[in-house]
Amino acid sequence: MSGLLEGRGAIVTGGARGIGLAISKALAEAGAKVLIADHGGEINGDGADPTVAEKAAAGIGNGAVAFIGSVASPSAAKTMVDRAVSELGGLDIVVNNAAILRDAFIFKGDPADWEAVIRTNLSAAYYLLNAASPVLRDNAKAKRGGGESYDWGRIVNIVSTAGLYGNFGQSPYASAKAGLVGLTRVVAMDLARSGITANALAPFARTRVTDIIPPANDAQASYKERAMKLDPAHVATAVAWLCSPAAQDVSGQLFGVRGREVFLFSQPRPIGRVVNESADWTPETLAEAAGAFAGDYTPLETDLEAFNTEPCV
Repeated sequence: MSGLLEGRGAIVTGGARGIGLAISKALAEAGAKVLIADHGGEINGDGADPTVAEKAAAGIGNGAVAFIGSVASPSAAKTMVDRAVSELGGLDIVVNNAAILRDAFIFKGDPADWEAVIRTNLSAAYYLLNAASPVLRDNAKAKRGGGESYDWGRIVNIVSTAGLYGNFGQSPYASAKAGLVGLTRVVAMDLARSGITANALAPFARTRVTDIIPPANDAQASYKERAMKLDPAHVATAVAWLCSPAAQDVSGQLFGVRGREVFLFSQPRPIGRVVNESADWTPETLAEAAGAFAGDYTPLETDLEAFNTEPCV
């Protein structure tokens, strides 16, 4: 991929470990200069280790720089954008990958954990896109890159099938990731006139999350065994494609990557309709008419069950 993204500046949040590190490396190998934002905390967000991002930036090279603070504030977002512009020579690519986990069944959860997960996994993405989008729009007006139009502006939000299917005990995480899909759609619409694309990608890969979470049953054990086979580099390759000129016409879409498999997901649209043209519905008449939907209801299955097949590695 050498030279594919030459001249671009990129921000990757959560970019020093796991999938984020693989993405940072792939973008740098393709020629982009990367700001790696990672405060080095534990998977639940506690603690901090500034050396994590610093070591990642040093190892990647190509002008990579480290941002060692939390990404979950508007001021952090502005600082990241300002540093990218001044230290990378500009900003063209934003990858929102930072996420924490604080799982609990809904009847046992702590509202403070909900707030922390939403702040890091969803609000932080909004803050960064809010701060970065004026820069990307200015790039479009200036035709940065020297082409007839600006085709460097790229946003990739890393989501999760947990936000599409659901999973036991993951109400904060799944809600944040589902919200990130909605944010992706709106941002794609808001920035379309400037030629800036925004897409969402749900990864399947070996990460520290799969490493540390003990399986609760045989199905989860089987899923974990398969996930351990999946190199995050496959996800990074898909992100590099979405950030390349070849993906200029791809925006507002939802992808999944599992090894050498790449999925294009459908997005919620009506699949059935009943209408009462003669009168308002009553609970009784609607109950009878809703029988037409019976064959189309979405199964109440987790993402672990939905993807309980052998991946292509």
